[in-house]
Amino acid sequence: MSGPAPDGSDVLVVVPTYDERESLPGLVRRLLDTLPGLRILVVDDGSPDGTGALAETMAAVDPRVGVHHHAPRAGLGAAYVDAFCRVLDGGLDADGIGWIVQMDADGSHAPEELPRLLAAADEADVVIGSRYVRGGATEGWPAHRRLLSRAGNVYSRRLLGLSLHDVTGGFRCFRRAALAELGMATVASQGYCFQVDVAFRVQRAGLRVREVPITFVEREHGESKMSGAVVREALWRITSWGVRDQVRRRRARPRRR
Repeated sequence: MSGPAPDGSDVLVVVPTYDERESLPGLVRRLLDTLPGLRILVVDDGSPDGTGALAETMAAVDPRVGVHHHAPRAGLGAAYVDAFCRVLDGGLDADGIGWIVQMDADGSHAPEELPRLLAAADEADVVIGSRYVRGGATEGWPAHRRLLSRAGNVYSRRLLGLSLHDVTGGFRCFRRAALAELGMATVASQGYCFQVDVAFRVQRAGLRVREVPITFVEREHGESKMSGAVVREALWRITSWGVRDQVRRRRARPRRR
């Protein structure tokens, strides 16, 4: 099994944006300095601060940068689903792409750590940049944010029977053929529970997964998109998935005479 090309020429990095005008140029520059051959797809969610227009300007001067304008304020999960489905269908200039990376636009995920994720992809279908394996860390988070993240991971893992350590993280690398097995068109998660939804699908599909330690850094610009509505959506969806999965498992057990 072969992994991505050393220069990233068969890698597409999908970056969803909403009001990331200040952070996007630095992220794109760091990505291309790290792996000059990769391509970047900015998926803008109708940013009122002009992020989409800025991305178009960047794309006009560098063919490695592409832009897809998503339905305004449809949510993180919906932006990823739209982009992934279009790429898998051969759209959005995805010729020659064998690996698809997702990462945040706010600088929380360091582009300099991407080569380690891609190196681990030699023997995996999915590689997850994990804050919660040995060597992983978070920097700049207040105590309540660390507690919320830890609690969300523990709740999701136990309820859904997941063996992964970081099921809510958003720095991931997918083999294109593996991503196609996950049924992205049926994903309905709009907020951050999209990450849990995909992790659940990855495990149920029996894909080979590796977790690579990363350091997650609190954003320097803009405001977090985390809100009460996002948390409520995640709690409701994850609970409903867990209940359905437990019912399915019970029905699958052989009955005793």
